[in-house]
Amino acid sequence: MNLTTTLRGERFTFPGLREVFARANEVKSGDQLAGLAAATERERVAAKVVLAGLTLREILDHPLIDPDEDEVSRLILDAHDAEAFRPIAGLTVGELRDRFLGDDCDGEAISAMRPALTPEIAAALAKLMSNKDLIVAASKLRVVTRCRNTLGERGVLGIRVQPNHPTDDLAGILVSAADGLMLGCGDAVIGVNPAADSVETVAAILHALDRLIRELDIPTQACCLAHVTTQLEAMDRGAPVDLLFQSVAGTEAANRSFGIDLAMLREGRQRVLEHHRSRDVAWAGEQAMYFETGQGSALSAGAHHGVDQLTLEARAYGVARAFDPFLVNSVVGFIGPEYLFDERQIIRAGLEDHFMGKLLGLPMGVDVCYTNHADADQNSADNLLVLLTAAGCNYFMGVPCSDDVMLNYQSTSHHDALAMRRLFGLRPAPEFAGWLERLGLLRGLALVDSAPARKAILGGIRSAVESPGGPRG
Repeated sequence: MNLTTTLRGERFTFPGLREVFARANEVKSGDQLAGLAAATERERVAAKVVLAGLTLREILDHPLIDPDEDEVSRLILDAHDAEAFRPIAGLTVGELRDRFLGDDCDGEAISAMRPALTPEIAAALAKLMSNKDLIVAASKLRVVTRCRNTLGERGVLGIRVQPNHPTDDLAGILVSAADGLMLGCGDAVIGVNPAADSVETVAAILHALDRLIRELDIPTQACCLAHVTTQLEAMDRGAPVDLLFQSVAGTEAANRSFGIDLAMLREGRQRVLEHHRSRDVAWAGEQAMYFETGQGSALSAGAHHGVDQLTLEARAYGVARAFDPFLVNSVVGFIGPEYLFDERQIIRAGLEDHFMGKLLGLPMGVDVCYTNHADADQNSADNLLVLLTAAGCNYFMGVPCSDDVMLNYQSTSHHDALAMRRLFGLRPAPEFAGWLERLGLLRGLALVDSAPARKAILGGIRSAVESPGGPRG
C-alpha cells in the first residue's frame, strides 16, 4: 500500500491509513482540535492524491479501528458482502468516484453496489468530491421507507414537526404541532425532544401525540426522542411507540458514552416490532427505528481512536443501516463550533453526511442547524437547505420560526419547508398529501389557507387535551 506522493518536488509520506484519511478531509475544526488535520493545503492535496490511488481492497483490508477492540468495526466487516465486492475490489477510490459521477451511472447502478461498500469507502469517496459532486451523486439516489406513510420517493420532501417545549407542557407541545400541521408539515414524524428524560414525561408525550394522530386520522408517526431505555420502559407501561429513537456514533466507545451498545439496539428494535404487532396496526412493518448522528460526537466523547470526524460519521451510518430505520437524521451543526466552526464547514459537513448516508442505503434527513456561538446565521442555513433539497434530501426539520425554544439552537422553519417544496416542485408524502387535500389545506402543489381546516385541526388539539387521561396545563 503506497502512502507516499510527490507534489512539485515536495515529498509527502503518511505513516498510516488513518493519517491519509484525516489529512484528506476538508477543513474541520474538530479534526484540528484532535490534532489530525492537514498542516497545509499542500498536505491536504497530497493526502487526496494518495487516497485517490488506493484500491477499495486496500481500504477493506486495513481497518482504521481494530475489530478486536471495537464492535462497530466487527459489525461493518460482518455485514460486508464479499461476493458483491469482488467485481469492484480492484478499483481505486478515484476511479469509483468518476464512475459514480458519470452520466451513464444512475441511482439504480449505484444502489446495486451498496452491499459491497463499507462506511470507510463512502468516507473516502466524499473526501475526493467537491460540494457540487456531493450534490450530483446524492441526487441520483433515492431511499424509500414506509411506516404510516411513504417517504423518500422522487418528488417528495418530508418535514419533521419538532414541537419542543422548555417545560414539556403537553398543551404547548400540541399547539406547536398544530402550527406545523396547518402549514403542511409533519409527514416525516411529529418528534418531540423532551426537556426531562423521565419515564412519566416520555409516556405522557407519547400518549398525547398518539391521541392527536388518532383524533385527526393523520397518516404520520410520533416519536419522543428520549434515551432508548426510557422509551422502552414507557412502552412497557402502556405508552404507544411508533418509532424507537436513539443517537448513535461510529465507535463502540462513543456509543457507550450514549449509554448504548449494539445488543441494546437489537433488543429494542425487536421489542418495538413485537409491540406493533400487539397493537395490530395496519401500517406495522419492519422499519421502526429513528437514528440521529452528527460529526464530532465521537471526539466529544474522547472515543475517536485517532480517526477523523467525517469517517466516524460514515461509521455511524454503518451502525444505523444494520437496523433498517425509517428515519436517519444528521444534526449537522448542533454539536458546536468546536467541531464545525463556521457556515463553510457546516455546509460541507451537511452535504457529506447526506451523500454518505444515501450511498449506504439510509433514508437521510438533515437538521440544517447551528448553535448561537457558531460563525453562522440564517442565511447560511438557507444556503445549505437549498443545496440539500437539490441533492434529494428525504426530510428537514420544521421548528416554529426556526428557533427551538427548548434546545436553544437555530434550525429550519415550517415556512422554509414550504419554500423548498414550491421552489423544487415537491409534495409531502403521498398519504399525508392526500390527508391535507381532504382537509382542504393542499391543492396541487399549493398550500391553501382554509378556515375549516384550521378549525378541524384546532378541534383535534382540543379533543386531545380534554380527552380522558389527556394532557392538562
